[in-house]
Amino acid sequence: MDRPRPLNWWGRKSTPAKVETYTRWSFHLFPVVEITAIGLPVLGQVGAGLAPWLFMLVCVHAVLCGVTASRALDWVRRTREQPLRLSAALGAVTTAIGVAALVLATHGPGGEDTETVAGSLFAGVVSFGVGTLTLGLRSRLRMLSLVAGLAVGAVAVALPLGLSVTAALGSGLAVLFGAGFIALTCSFSVWLLTAVYELDEARETRARLAVAEERLRFGRDLHDVMGRNLAVIALKSELAVQLARRERPEAVDQMIEVQRIARESQREVRDVVRGYREADLGAELLGARSVLTAAGISCEVTGEAVGLPGEVQSALGWVVREATTNVLRHGDAGWCGVEVRVGEGRVVLTVENDGVAGGGRAGGEGAGGEGSGGGSGSGARAVAGGGAGSGLVGLRERLSAVDGRLEAGVVGVGEDRFRVVATVPLPAGSGAGAGAVFDAGSVVSGVTS
Repeated sequence: MDRPRPLNWWGRKSTPAKVETYTRWSFHLFPVVEITAIGLPVLGQVGAGLAPWLFMLVCVHAVLCGVTASRALDWVRRTREQPLRLSAALGAVTTAIGVAALVLATHGPGGEDTETVAGSLFAGVVSFGVGTLTLGLRSRLRMLSLVAGLAVGAVAVALPLGLSVTAALGSGLAVLFGAGFIALTCSFSVWLLTAVYELDEARETRARLAVAEERLRFGRDLHDVMGRNLAVIALKSELAVQLARRERPEAVDQMIEVQRIARESQREVRDVVRGYREADLGAELLGARSVLTAAGISCEVTGEAVGLPGEVQSALGWVVREATTNVLRHGDAGWCGVEVRVGEGRVVLTVENDGVAGGGRAGGEGAGGEGSGGGSGSGARAVAGGGAGSGLVGLRERLSAVDGRLEAGVVGVGEDRFRVVATVPLPAGSGAGAGAVFDAGSVVSGVTS
């Protein structure tokens, strides 16, 4: 059994999960930036008695910002309640440090270095604090109001503490631009993360709607077939009962007609089910390319299905349908390739994509062979998930009817692709001969890849 590789944790994530991880770590870098840009300079520019305390305040504020950002992102993802108390604590600490920085600039020990440190401490701490607080707000208007209000508040606090009008306005502008930039960055990151999750949910919804639409179509077909015939059967049975009560010989004729309609209904139902279960390979190839392209997945289809026996096309068409469905529903693919090759008395269908979500190898035998290994990837969970997935079992049953075999597993140097290969022997005397090998550059029914 292959052991999962610890360094492949990123590859096992879906696209929304990758975006969320990137966003979280971006927010976690903010405390590091705050400590590096604001806290460390304090140690070298302020007296030894005051520097450790200021540095510790910056570290406490940075850690509080990181925790608040993480909880606020959980709230955005609807996995945690809104961090109101934590936001209030961050606001109070930010205000206290900002006021302390202004007091240090006006009433602290003199020196140009002290004033520079106090100014950077005030602007930096307030900017990071206000920017982090905006993560707990959904309305952009409220975010803008918070930034603008605290910028005005900075000016209002700086003037009574003894700063000149120019210095007070400079402090307010520093807060406005610094906090505004961080708030804009946080807002855009949250918007992007939300949009990615909504798009992923829309794709899953579209797949479910396609399945529901097919079920409705099947239900309508059955209703059309059975509704009229059952009504006729009920009517003729009632007529037969009335004739039998009167001992009329026509009752036998009516029951014979009922038997005929019942057999006809059975035949029509079988035709409906057969049409539902059978799949045309050419149509499935065109449909796969259309659906994957619409989902933003680059799809290359090579080879043709012309001249193949109907039962072979039906079996391979189901392989295409199942593999395409799993690329859409379970993978994180950006590319998918479908190839049909005919030669040496057999037809080989290969469906490959780069949406592997985890490491490991998988291999499948034919219709009567062993199960696929524990690979995971686009289609691995439903088609070849441990060899027990209903998709793999169903495909094997269909391929076994035409003496076919199925192989599925992770391939590639970096095990970054998942491949499904279906091989079906051609019956002797079929239209596709042993030498009918298709050009890799050909396209299905004239559609270019």
